[in-house]
Amino acid sequence: MSPAPTITVGGVNLEAVWFEPKEQIFNGAADLVLLHEGLGCVALWRDIPQSLADRTGRRVFAYSRRGYGGSDPFELPRPVNFMHHEGLQVLPSVLDAAGINRCILIGHSDGGSIALINAGGARDPRVEAIVTIAAHVFNEQICVDSIRAAKQAYDDGDLRARLLKYHGDNVDCAFRGWNDVWLAPDFWHWNIEEFLAGIRIPLLAMQGEADEYGTKAQLETITGGVSGIVDSWIIPGAKHSPHLQASDAVLDRIAAFLKTHG
Repeated sequence: MSPAPTITVGGVNLEAVWFEPKEQIFNGAADLVLLHEGLGCVALWRDIPQSLADRTGRRVFAYSRRGYGGSDPFELPRPVNFMHHEGLQVLPSVLDAAGINRCILIGHSDGGSIALINAGGARDPRVEAIVTIAAHVFNEQICVDSIRAAKQAYDDGDLRARLLKYHGDNVDCAFRGWNDVWLAPDFWHWNIEEFLAGIRIPLLAMQGEADEYGTKAQLETITGGVSGIVDSWIIPGAKHSPHLQASDAVLDRIAAFLKTHG
């Protein structure tokens, strides 16, 4: 098997893949940058990047954060402020390394939180809009309960085996780096609401109606806290990964948002 394509950020190799649209409708338009969830990587987006590229006519860039997929490993344990570090320091350097001058961030779960931190804290002029899917801005009991259940499935069930084919040697790094910090006592007070008022670019915020990792209070807090244009959507019947559970509807909503605000 050939090694995954990478970019180098601060001496760290990160798995990174470009997806080109069948037809580039908007020449020179902002690229779409995908930020994966706490257990995700490039491969776990499945066919979403290519479908998104074809549907929007834009280039899509996806990368695996350090400790995930084909990227270099991360030294555990992760600090409580790991998403702050990703949004404020790593992501701007990723855009530099990838040669991205204009972009729209699309983040799922932890990736959505990282997008919010970046947009409200770094305020990088290259970022023109953001899309969040099941993002968190504070911790909740429903999230802790689901993450505890994931730990049991990893330790005693088949979750490790299922993740192994995507993360390879990084599988324990990826899982422990996500699970341990979310279950740490200090993480109960994790909160990024301070970044919301600084978000002045257009935002599409989505959450599944049956999200097992967060209540509707997450979406309500995001939409009520930002300063710019915001479009929100509770997706009927969907859980924590609506882009996989209701793909066509989610991709259509993103495409429509980009036509108006992208």
